[in-house]
Amino acid sequence: MHIIYNILYFLAAWRWGDWRNWQNYYPTILFLILGDLLHNFLAYDHSLWIFRENLHPSLLTNHTSISLMYMLVSYPATILIYLKYFFKTDKWRKRVFHYVLWVLIYITAEFINLHFGLFTHHNGWEYGYSVLFVMMMFLLFPIHYRKPLLAWGISFLIILLILLNFDLPLYFK
Repeated sequence: MHIIYNILYFLAAWRWGDWRNWQNYYPTILFLILGDLLHNFLAYDHSLWIFRENLHPSLLTNHTSISLMYMLVSYPATILIYLKYFFKTDKWRKRVFHYVLWVLIYITAEFINLHFGLFTHHNGWEYGYSVLFVMMMFLLFPIHYRKPLLAWGISFLIILLILLNFDLPLYFK
């Protein structure tokens, strides 16, 4: 199922992504990927969520391989489409609509994945936290695009809150 999601993201990016200006979005793509890599590193022994594959387990065997696939396909596709249309207009109503649309895409995908056992929450993480996290994430992308240091500062505070709220161990093996 995760492969299907990534194929859909790839096709959407092929059709609606701003490929002509991909270099402009590259830092924000890396920002998203690095954020996920950091989560996987900091929460390695205390995961808040885990990807699973039950459609064809031999294709993607664990959380790490599924997560890497999302980092390499879905995340770049998301940024190439989201920022293109977010900045395409100066009208705030259209920006808010675009923001809400992408938040709904992500939280609906998570809801479906939870329902089919393709995604599980752990160590106190719940769907409501995911909704808040996704809302914050899509607010950070345009900030990072325009003011990267501000986005990193806000991200640091979010990471600190998550570390403290979910009692993630701060030791490294």
